[in-house]
Amino acid sequence: MWANFVACLDAVLPIFGLILLGYAAKCMGLLDRNDVRKMNKVFFRFFLPVMLFYSLYTSELSTAVQPSLIAYALGCTLLIFFVSLALVRHVEPERSRRGVIVQGLFRSNLVFIGLPVVESLMGAENLGPVVLLIATVVPLFNILAVVVLEYYGGERTRPGRLVLDILKNPLIIGSAAGFLFLVAGWKLPLPLETLARQMNQACSPVMLFLLGAFLQPEGLKNDRRAVLWVSFGRLMIVPAVTLLPAVLLGWRGVALASLLPVFASSTAVNSFTMAQQMGGDAELAGNIVVATSALCALTLFFWCFLFKTLGLI
Repeated sequence: MWANFVACLDAVLPIFGLILLGYAAKCMGLLDRNDVRKMNKVFFRFFLPVMLFYSLYTSELSTAVQPSLIAYALGCTLLIFFVSLALVRHVEPERSRRGVIVQGLFRSNLVFIGLPVVESLMGAENLGPVVLLIATVVPLFNILAVVVLEYYGGERTRPGRLVLDILKNPLIIGSAAGFLFLVAGWKLPLPLETLARQMNQACSPVMLFLLGAFLQPEGLKNDRRAVLWVSFGRLMIVPAVTLLPAVLLGWRGVALASLLPVFASSTAVNSFTMAQQMGGDAELAGNIVVATSALCALTLFFWCFLFKTLGLI
């Protein structure tokens, strides 16, 4: 048990150590939120697509492509979305806050937290399944977020425009290219492969550092009640009703570890940006991101330790 405890600490603590360093840099005045937004754009357009490409490019085809795993993740995401949609009208009277709460419950930080966690638990060579989950679940996150924010008073987005935006998304392009190279068995020229490997190695630490620099805990007290129950739902209830059935269905090892960040990580950082752009309560959205990111250090350790102790990952 002690070995499992240490292994889970090794997987979780460095991730949140980098987040704390980013927050410290912000507190020292070395970075502000505008700096973070600019740097996030650079990583979103250049480094993240290469990271997703390289993770698939270096995967084993038989391990990476698991249609039943993808179907399960998509199905559970839809279930969480519709249950949250049904419940939120009974607990939140303000329409502008309802969409933000639903988004906080179903939309996980799959890219920023997920890849580092799975890499720590299972090794960089086993990232293929979680990358394919990113390529399929993240577009669903985006579509559902637009739907719920629009429904509760946001701006209208034409379906054709939404589909085009998804196809132009750098994360989708990087994942699609990596999948193509994986299936076709193509290899990059050595200099390009070295460049991709170096960008891949740089990506996760800097993303986590920027996440810390983005956090702003000062406003949490204004939305304490809503933030607390959304955090409990996102970090404890959602994992319990999705991961435990996955165990009963027989998923183990890399497959189960890949589902962990989909359902047990904090609320996605860009949920704040989308709420701000579509007329939702941006302050509440930011507070949910801050709270779930902080509490995730404890809850994600709990889920990792539970599954490690049971010998499931």
